Amino acid sequence: MTPHQATQHIVLVGACYLDTILRQGTSVPRYPREDEKLRATELQVRHGGNCPNSLQVLRQLLAAEGALASRPASETQLHLVSLLPQRDSPATEQILASFGRGPSPPVDFDHCLFRAGHMAPASCYVLRSAATGSRTIVNSNKLPDMTVREFAAIVTAMTGRAGTGRDAGRWWWHFEGREPATTLACMRVLRRELGESVLISVEVEKPGREGLRALAAEADVAFFSKSWAEDCGYTSSEACLLGERPARATVGAGDTFIACVLYGLAHRCDWLNREAVLGFAVDTATLKVQREGFDGLATDALANSKHQLHPESSR
Repeated sequence: MTPHQATQHIVLVGACYLDTILRQGTSVPRYPREDEKLRATELQVRHGGNCPNSLQVLRQLLAAEGALASRPASETQLHLVSLLPQRDSPATEQILASFGRGPSPPVDFDHCLFRAGHMAPASCYVLRSAATGSRTIVNSNKLPDMTVREFAAIVTAMTGRAGTGRDAGRWWWHFEGREPATTLACMRVLRRELGESVLISVEVEKPGREGLRALAAEADVAFFSKSWAEDCGYTSSEACLLGERPARATVGAGDTFIACVLYGLAHRCDWLNREAVLGFAVDTATLKVQREGFDGLATDALANSKHQLHPESSR
């Protein structure tokens, strides 16, 4: 990183789950009938959640970029702000260790909220049917929600306003949009504390969830799900964007799309080439639909997408 380049911080704020997946294929032949026993042949346990999934793809993109002799990935620092069980709990250690494997750069977890006295993580159980391809999901989360006061303290600590002065880097904060009232207040904390120097994005996903329109209005970039747009009466992505282009497909595709847009706009600062950024995001999300998991996704995307984001043109 050259001396004049400020660090780009990308902070993702959202739930982190420990996923238990009975995977498609020979794992579960079909969805079980009530009170029926079926034998699963394949089981995967990994971290999950929209923001952790997007972080996994972002890490791959930055690592693949470095391998291709582009700008060093150390110019961008990734952060996760999420609720986790007690810091020394086996579940927390398992979740953090799962991020440690794989490509650099590392993810900063210092500002996660570790809930003392809580040993169980937010958990998600996924049953995938080989017969139909359906996903049946049951989740559980007993961790106390983040408060606006806690978030304000995190912002102060992360941006360095307490002590040595504000971090001179650039900041992009992305929200999952899980608790609209709290999320809106957190966005306004960022506007108040960081002013014009901060960029904010939000995922608008769940139909019928009150307050999501206000989040989209407050954000600089909003990601609309197909289900949300259809619930609002839109009949096409173009119609939705004339007011507010969704990109939500099967598991992980939406998280991949978000990661690629953050990569293009926040890391690459490629605002003048937004069509290429969106095209790259769609290409990569489409590639994700065609495979299980995220392994090797970014390398293949950077090598094969017809919407390459060339480093020499990005800054």
